[in-house]
Parts: sequence; structure tokens; C-alpha cells
Amino acid sequence: MAGIEITRLEMSSSELRAASAKAPNVKAARRMLALAMVLDGVDRKTAAETCGMDRQTLRDWVHRYNADGLAGLVNRSYAGPKRRLNPENLAELAAIVEAGPDPQKDGVVRWRQSDLQRVIEERFGVVLTERAVGKQLAYLGFKRLSVRAQHPKSDPAAQEAFKKASAKP
Repeated sequence: MAGIEITRLEMSSSELRAASAKAPNVKAARRMLALAMVLDGVDRKTAAETCGMDRQTLRDWVHRYNADGLAGLVNRSYAGPKRRLNPENLAELAAIVEAGPDPQKDGVVRWRQSDLQRVIEERFGVVLTERAVGKQLAYLGFKRLSVRAQHPKSDPAAQEAFKKASAKP
């Protein structure tokens, strides 16, 4: 077979089929079956289509199998990008959000993502987008909904008197 060559020959096609029956991962089992078909002499287009993949994809899995054996047929997990705020910064950010803003110092009566974006840049030297700030808040367990801000000079007694005076008889 010119296009594909399996150089790792520890397992025969029947052993690959048996391993696929015991595989905990369905996708890896399908890849094992495709490799078993290739070992049986089936052309790579037919083997790939039978197992629900493209010829190029099968070629890539053959390379992984040749390099890593059966373990190479399992999807590798990717941790994703590194967090820009370390755990200490996140803990401090949570405390800032919990405490709420100081109207004199922060110039706002409730936190918005744009306000926290500025605070994060000033305190930690990390520039984040508003969306990234929202993701950090979600990671910390904060919900998007918040209580309506109360003006620091509001008078609850005057508000109640107004409600009673304007109630319909």
C-alpha cells in the first residue's frame, strides 16, 4: 500500500479489532478498526470512509499510532491558555467585588465590567477585555445579575412616604 504504512506491527488486525471492542473511548475504537482494515489490505479511502473519516485524517492517525501505539489513538486533552490572573489576584478581585466600590475613591456606585477592567489594570498590571473580565467573574462564581445600586444619600423614609402619597385610592 503506497499511501499509508503502518510501521508498528506489535498487533495484528484481529488484535486491533479485539482492542477496539475493549476501548473505553468510542472514537479511539473507530480509529483502531480503520487501522485493522488497513492492515488487512483495504485501500485507505475505503478504510477511512467506512470508519467515518477522511483519507488525510486516517493518515494522521496512522502517524500517531506509529509514534505512540494505541495510546496515540486517544484524543489528547488541551489545558487551554494560561490564566492571566494568578490565584492570589483572583482572590483579591473577589474581595474587591464583594466589598463593592467606594463612590469617592472609585467614582462609581456599582461595579461594571469596564470599571473592574480599569481596577485590574491598575492593581495587577494586567490588561483584559471587558469580556475577559466577565469570564473571570463567572469563574469566581459571580452572576451577571446584580442588585440595583442605591444612592448613598437616599432616604428610605422619604421613599415610603412618597409611595403612600402616590398610591391610588
